[in-house]
Amino acid sequence: MNHYRTYTSSGVPSLSPAVRAILLANLGLFVLTRFISSGYLMVFGLVPAYVLGRGFVWQLVTYMFLHASILHIFFNMLFLWMMGSELERYWGSREFLKYYFVTGVGAGVVNMLVQPHSTTPIIGASGAIFGLIIAFGLAFPDRELLLYFFIRIKAKHFAVLIGFLELLFLFSVRDSGIARFAHLGGLVVGYFYLKWEKFSYPLRRRYLRARREMDDSARRREETREREDREEVDRILDKIGREGVDSLSDRERRILEKRSEKRS
Repeated sequence: MNHYRTYTSSGVPSLSPAVRAILLANLGLFVLTRFISSGYLMVFGLVPAYVLGRGFVWQLVTYMFLHASILHIFFNMLFLWMMGSELERYWGSREFLKYYFVTGVGAGVVNMLVQPHSTTPIIGASGAIFGLIIAFGLAFPDRELLLYFFIRIKAKHFAVLIGFLELLFLFSVRDSGIARFAHLGGLVVGYFYLKWEKFSYPLRRRYLRARREMDDSARRREETREREDREEVDRILDKIGREGVDSLSDRERRILEKRSEKRS
């Protein structure tokens, strides 16, 4: 049985356990912070000068669970759901959580090192989400995604495109209010994390095992289809023997034609 691609009856990916917990934590804190003053940002947002100067190291984790607007949290949680659930089923919850926090914290560290004296709080799960994008592109390079909901693009091309756009915006757009260095940091940290032998081995081992299970499942489905086709053809031939060719329906004729095409 294939445990690595699970969908609901409506055809959308189902939530995996760790992704569900992260999503609920983000949504819960987003609602909570709508009712309190913005002073919490200096304590729980990522303020580079405070982390380096005052030792507020917890901010490297807490900033990932805070969001500025509905659109901000919507797109981050959408990518978390669509890509994170798939990755969690490949790696397992423990490895997925490790990767998510390594890329999220790593993105914060990159941004902090580039702007060490900044007192502007950074918030959002985008660094970790960009880590998921590069991981998804490496794990499922030929999986097709819908960009803007109607443009088909392969996951590997999407990861390259998103990195290129972040670089382009970084050098062409001034004071956008978006932490571009954190985004790029999530991509870079995620890439090297997965490529580093020490850390990537358990992930690659799980990935290869999952691929084998997927291949076995696909082979079994193909064998089942072939067996059902043969049984259907045998039934039609028996019907011809009993009732003649004229007794065949249009559907039965098409089945025989397809079968003959396969053999030719």
